[in-house]
Amino acid sequence: MKIIKLNAIDSTNTYLKKLSKEIPLEDEVVVWAKNQLKGRGQRNASWQSKPGESLTFSVFKKIDNLPADHQFLLVMLTALAVQDALKKLNIFNLAIKWPNDILSHSKKVCGVLIENTLQKNKITSCIAGVGINVNHTDFPNLPQASSLRLVSGSKFTIDEVFNVVVTALLSRLSTCNANNFEKIKKEYEAALFKKDAIAVFERPSGKQFNGIIKGVLDTGALLVENENEILEHFQLKEISMRY
Repeated sequence: MKIIKLNAIDSTNTYLKKLSKEIPLEDEVVVWAKNQLKGRGQRNASWQSKPGESLTFSVFKKIDNLPADHQFLLVMLTALAVQDALKKLNIFNLAIKWPNDILSHSKKVCGVLIENTLQKNKITSCIAGVGINVNHTDFPNLPQASSLRLVSGSKFTIDEVFNVVVTALLSRLSTCNANNFEKIKKEYEAALFKKDAIAVFERPSGKQFNGIIKGVLDTGALLVENENEILEHFQLKEISMRY
């Protein structure tokens, strides 16, 4: 593993993507930024971080012979890896909010962004970006956000969190194999926030409805049973959960 430490950068994912186009990267290159200025999340959202209180890094991992239609496996492995790591750090009441936000006590403490490189319908590499709220104590206008410090009552060293999370992430990604897809999918579904419980969802039109999460398709689409007991599936921008 090669670690590149930067004082400030727009986005660790963007940095790694540009670097991979300029030079051939060895396997398991990690870019760790003390201050990420323009972090990116799902739905083109920004990820806000504070120097000294947040952990923001991205991992470049070579992938061997994974079909393009199994891309969601990388999302599941990354989310489960972060959950593994937080358990080791004694963070409890964890869940994965579809597709890959990590919650503790129903509050978001971590976001993940996966970007893959494909060649001839095969995934050849992925960049897994991770942002963790570590020691923040205030989140103005972000009622659903929290930090490891707030949910645990303990202050953490950024280095400790980095080492535990990176180790867990590389361990999970090393098991990336299409043959493991169903096993990982079951583990991921079991960890989903609000699975098998009534929750409020919102469509892009703004219309809300009650539904129950039943799982995911192999593509990563979310399976929700609506009020009429009809099973619907949704892609990322087609539904949001209100909680």
